[in-house]
Amino acid sequence: MGPRRSPIKKRVLKNAAAEADQFRARAAIAFAFVLLGVIGLGFWYFRLQVWQHDDYAMRSEANRVKLRPVVPGRGLIYDRQGRILADNVPAFRIEVTPSEAGDSKDWLPQLAQVVALTPEEIARFESERKATRGFKPIVLKMRVSDEEVAAFAVDRWRFPGVELVSYLNRRYPYGSLFAHVIGYVGRIDSKDEEAMGQNAGVLTHTGKTGLERFYDEQLRGQIGYEQIETNVDGRPIRQVGYVPAKPGADLRLSIDMDLQQAMITAFGDMDGSAVAVDPRTGEVLAMVSLPSYDTNLFVNGISSADYKALSGNPSRPQFNRNVLGGGPPGSTMKPFVALAGLDSGLRRAEDRTLSTGEFHIPGQKRGYRDSHGGGHGWVDLRESIAQSVNTYYYKLALEMGIARFDQYMTRYGFGQKTGIDLAGENIGILPSPQWKAKRSKEGWYPGETVIAGIGQGYWVVTALQLARGTAAIANGGRLQQLHLVRESRTGYEAPWLPKQVAAPTLITDNPAHLRAVQEGMVSTIHGARGTAKVMARGAPYRMAGKTGTAQKISRKGNVSMNPHSLPLHLRHQALFVGYAPADNPTIAVAVVVEHGGYGGSTAAPIARKIFDAWLLGKMPEPLPGKNEAPTVPKLAAADAQPQADPAAAAENEPKIVPVAINGAWAESVAAANAVVAAQPGRAPQALERRPLLRPHLPGAEAPTDAVPNEAGDDASGEPEDEPVAPEPAPPVAPAAEPRR
Repeated sequence: MGPRRSPIKKRVLKNAAAEADQFRARAAIAFAFVLLGVIGLGFWYFRLQVWQHDDYAMRSEANRVKLRPVVPGRGLIYDRQGRILADNVPAFRIEVTPSEAGDSKDWLPQLAQVVALTPEEIARFESERKATRGFKPIVLKMRVSDEEVAAFAVDRWRFPGVELVSYLNRRYPYGSLFAHVIGYVGRIDSKDEEAMGQNAGVLTHTGKTGLERFYDEQLRGQIGYEQIETNVDGRPIRQVGYVPAKPGADLRLSIDMDLQQAMITAFGDMDGSAVAVDPRTGEVLAMVSLPSYDTNLFVNGISSADYKALSGNPSRPQFNRNVLGGGPPGSTMKPFVALAGLDSGLRRAEDRTLSTGEFHIPGQKRGYRDSHGGGHGWVDLRESIAQSVNTYYYKLALEMGIARFDQYMTRYGFGQKTGIDLAGENIGILPSPQWKAKRSKEGWYPGETVIAGIGQGYWVVTALQLARGTAAIANGGRLQQLHLVRESRTGYEAPWLPKQVAAPTLITDNPAHLRAVQEGMVSTIHGARGTAKVMARGAPYRMAGKTGTAQKISRKGNVSMNPHSLPLHLRHQALFVGYAPADNPTIAVAVVVEHGGYGGSTAAPIARKIFDAWLLGKMPEPLPGKNEAPTVPKLAAADAQPQADPAAAAENEPKIVPVAINGAWAESVAAANAVVAAQPGRAPQALERRPLLRPHLPGAEAPTDAVPNEAGDDASGEPEDEPVAPEPAPPVAPAAEPRR
């Protein structure tokens, strides 16, 4: 058999037309997908290059162009003569960006060998580093010295993320002289960041106290920006854009530096406060609170040792007595109570009241004493002011009633702010049943009305309020807003613009009433029995004023008491208010001396030195070790003896105001319980200067030194000075233009 053959397969013929159609269909689908991809890529490219060009261009630019803030220079502060009281000096600080610097344990010990770092600075940095995002620069050290700047420049490469930044450091050339006026700036803390918003991330300092705080927004200006091109390492190459910062506003104060120094020197080693104002404008000419402190300590962070010395000092140097403090005004309220008596129609200036040494409310045995055991006899309004006769005001306050009494005292500016451009001003306490009802379940006693008439009891008044009220008496009855800033400007070449203040209000619409009070205040100094007649010795100008003594303890029974023999913390507070020259006043003052005894022997001489410095350019003699103050232009003023109002003199005969003696009313001098008057004040003893003082806690009630008398307790004023033979009138200097 031959070989076997495989079967032959039959070939299937293909349909060429069908295959061609299938290929074309597949090719069309593939082309469609390719076309859609090309269209999508084109659309995406168009979107990137056209629609989103600006956005991506800006992002690209941001990778090589950095926006750096430009901090404006803080506004300068001048006194009324144009002398700089607060300025800025160039300085360097060290800033660290934690995200670039890495773990502080790796570089901080090495940096401390190049730049001196205190434990407080390191602790502050570590605290802020934990609470701040890593990309935000943190200040490690302020005020780097020139030697440290040079040393860091050499080793800078060793510390990535650590930069040396130039800035303007706030400086107070006169330190403690204006501590309670200008205040100070300090490092921004968490509370400041909430209030400042975006500015807190750029600025390092903000106003903390004084004018620096009150005008912080105006003083800090507006932040600018610069665009810096950087290389791949983030190092600046060139500036490509710039928006200049707007410097803060400059302030010119009404304060006179020479008068400020004279006021501090006049206090010697005594603590207290004083305010001098221009009664014509309400401008504050000088304002001190003693003891004081150096504000430069706080600018870049105070050390623990310095802060401990300040906060642990019982004299509280950081406490602004004029703004935050206050206490009973004592007899300095008598001119205001007298004016209220005239305006209310309860008294005429010629009406006489009998002072027997002790006043009794009808039906009560407990008496309210005068400073003289035997009384002052019959006195009218002018004599009651000059001799500080308590009985006159006991009786007047009781007749007036506490409601009407409060109404008039409010009109004179008490129990309200003076408008001073400083934060946290204490409005004080205006005694009233409503005020007491909020703090006690006891009702209001007539005795509390009685002692309110001589400035004792629940009264709390600040030196600012006393100065403002006294200025209103001096200028004819206009109660003005007190202010420290006289004018401001928004640039070195910009004009100075005056500060806008509220319109004054009138405390009385009767010039004759005001004139009678003014005459009584003139007699306080120039009268033969005035409680401040020591002030008139050798003065070439006439003054008007009123002494006051705020009690801390009361005399019980027939006890003779000399305040200078008491322990320091129990001594009375000495006060004086007044103005000069009497006929054309250019200055009004309020002086409060803590633990000073009597106003006539302690506070009044201080006021005389302040008057002399302002009117005559005569600076007080400084204590050993104190800097001598520069002199100011001279001014002398003369005044004629004030005359009684002719219309008032033509009125009916003066009426007799009866007084109570031992609980019974009488219209003639009768036997009264003898009260030994306090001994006349001696020259004040030199008080030992104590360190510094405890800072005032924000929100805490301002402390007062005086303890209110209980209802019905005795209250006594200051004694009259020992009688002296009147001196011949000094020659009157020619009148000069008032100081401005």
